[in-house]
Amino acid sequence: MSSTLIKDGNICADNWFLLAADTLGDTQADKLAEHEGDDIIVPLNCWLEIRGQLLARTGKTGVWLQSNETPAALAADLAQLPLIALNFPVFSDGRPYSSARELRQNMGYEGELRAVGDVLRDQLFYMARCGFNAFALRDDQDPEVALTALNDFQDSYQASVDRPVPLFRRRA
Repeated sequence: MSSTLIKDGNICADNWFLLAADTLGDTQADKLAEHEGDDIIVPLNCWLEIRGQLLARTGKTGVWLQSNETPAALAADLAQLPLIALNFPVFSDGRPYSSARELRQNMGYEGELRAVGDVLRDQLFYMARCGFNAFALRDDQDPEVALTALNDFQDSYQASVDRPVPLFRRRA
């Protein structure tokens, strides 16, 4: 669990536990019992395997996708997921940007969309344009400094999730 998070333009405590596949393993039921009342984020394969059990928990359950997994696997469950985390295994992997845009623009997901993994200050502005509203920064990143990235630019030419009308259409 990360101690701080940038969410909706504010620095806040992160109350969610990210349960990685390697920590679940064969002891999946024991690990879930250990976090019964907690809000947890589980890997996609865990969600698909024991969805019913996860929905019956007292704590909230979110799902995280690796960069090679597509949001289509969650299409039927979007209304039941308060949080979807998209993993950036390395900062140069751009696939989660596409997944975020797919979730927001084409699939209508309205819950928390969190960037996790190798998340750096310089990416936040662009992540927000694709639909992310929460950012679990890499440990060496200062949240106060990273927060300023959301205001690096005042306007953009291209259409995006956060501003669907391109600049040339917005001109008076």
